[in-house]
Amino acid sequence: MLGKRWKILNTLNIDQIEIKNRICLEWNCPDLVAELLVRKGLTDSSEIKKFFKPKLEDMHDPYLFKDMEKAVDRILLAIKNHEKITIYGDYDVDGTTSTSVLYLGLTSINAIVDYYIPHRMIDGYGLTLTGIDFIKKNKTSLVITVDCGINGIDEIKMMNDFGVDVIITDHHNPKEVLPNAVAIINPKVVGCTYPDFNLAGVGVAYKLLMGVYKKLGMDTSENINKYLDLVALGTIADIVPLVGENRTFAYLGLKHILNKKNIGLNSLINLIGLTNKKIDANDIVFAIAPRINAAGRMGSAMRAVEMMISKDPSESDELAQIIERENSLRQQIDHKTFDEACEIIETKYKNLDETKCIVVSSDDWHPGVIGIVASKLVEKYYRPSFMITCNEGIGSGSGRSIAGFDLFEALKDSSDLLESYGGHKYAAGLSIAQEYLDKFENRINKYSAEHIPPEDFIPPLKLDYNLELYEITNNLMKWLNKFSPFGPKNMRPVFYTKKVMIVTYPYNVGTNHLKLKVMKDGCELNLIGFNLGGFLPLLKKNAFIDIAYTLDVVSWQGKKSIQGKLKDIAIVRSED
Repeated sequence: MLGKRWKILNTLNIDQIEIKNRICLEWNCPDLVAELLVRKGLTDSSEIKKFFKPKLEDMHDPYLFKDMEKAVDRILLAIKNHEKITIYGDYDVDGTTSTSVLYLGLTSINAIVDYYIPHRMIDGYGLTLTGIDFIKKNKTSLVITVDCGINGIDEIKMMNDFGVDVIITDHHNPKEVLPNAVAIINPKVVGCTYPDFNLAGVGVAYKLLMGVYKKLGMDTSENINKYLDLVALGTIADIVPLVGENRTFAYLGLKHILNKKNIGLNSLINLIGLTNKKIDANDIVFAIAPRINAAGRMGSAMRAVEMMISKDPSESDELAQIIERENSLRQQIDHKTFDEACEIIETKYKNLDETKCIVVSSDDWHPGVIGIVASKLVEKYYRPSFMITCNEGIGSGSGRSIAGFDLFEALKDSSDLLESYGGHKYAAGLSIAQEYLDKFENRINKYSAEHIPPEDFIPPLKLDYNLELYEITNNLMKWLNKFSPFGPKNMRPVFYTKKVMIVTYPYNVGTNHLKLKVMKDGCELNLIGFNLGGFLPLLKKNAFIDIAYTLDVVSWQGKKSIQGKLKDIAIVRSED
């Protein structure tokens, strides 16, 4: 899809300009850096310092969670009585890192711990009958759910009925009725006053572990730091807002990854060629997380946990190699499934302008890739999209949304047609009887038409600052790097520059990536536009364009240079 809806921020008001000027003087920083801070609401020097350099002390007391005391007391009782504890996780990166953190943390204090992750293709999401059967046979008396369980009312009752206590740790949206658990640790539960609403599942599980450590007087800096590499990995991979405590987790955890204390994670990093690189959020989102996810998509996510808790380098190397092979297979299936879905869409929807939500299904799609492909459909068609794979009359689906449209609320509106559903605003899962697919598509399209204004079907692009090419310096890049790690609610700033001239012949590289060089006021900038190859026929050397882009420092053959990453292009007409 070419062309986005540019949303240029309003200019600062008089009061904000005064604050910006004060920040420039106090911090000796570029004007635009001060403006970015003001727009984030960071106006006090202590707040700015805390943002640029998060510390362990910035973390909240775990006992601010409702039910934390109950949860910790039950865990300590289990340890005292030598009861078996089973950690019940989810099969994505958030779920497997949550499981690994609790397993490592509790076994280190002599708890008897096992873990279970459902099989995506066999069991599906969340608490399952297979998992409950495992818990029963395993003679577990305490289950701790991580990244799941908040809506498992019937399943938790079943466990209660055969004498198993359950502690829920989760971050998904709860429904009106909560399960009968010993304790529920979830910042989204009504009545929970924990200051940070946006934690990933691994963040919630980590806070439970810190609650246990605090009760035992073990909350030393060493113990608080110990598992932050896995907490950062799960937090960044789950695409939660990287502000508040999540920023602290990500900032400190990325530094911890560099220390290479986790043997399994280190094996994977070495295998994919990131050994000598300073790992950043991009590396996690685009290189590390997809591989860990592949374990749960293509086979068993238990492998990912085995790798992350491994103490044996040769074992972890072997597990990393298996995961790498599974990721290669996942990529092949991704491409095939995406092509098939696009073919169905082009045939099925004669006029996409009249289609407000895409729903496609097949009996042949691999359940492990439909979420990824749904994301790609949103990127291509910019409509909320559901991919549903059917087996023996039941469809398992994954949905992804567009900016401003709450998928969870949309599914709630169709809940009478669904076997089950859950998720977030922008990503959700469902199961549905195949006979209801047409009704579901009609209902969800009607809901989408009523809740998505026409202009929202053009992707928005928020532009942070009007930057001239001569302002792009190494000093600026040093300051911009202080805003990292980047992620939701703290995205890499998007700049725009008007009327730059294309000074080389644009060309495409790779599958669909655009490369060109532009100049203005005697200053040049190399640009790459990932998946923007469709612009090539519209661009000519010496033509003028407006560009929207982010900035990054790239290394090539030992040399570092500043590169712009294109987000969008607007052709300048001659009369402009």
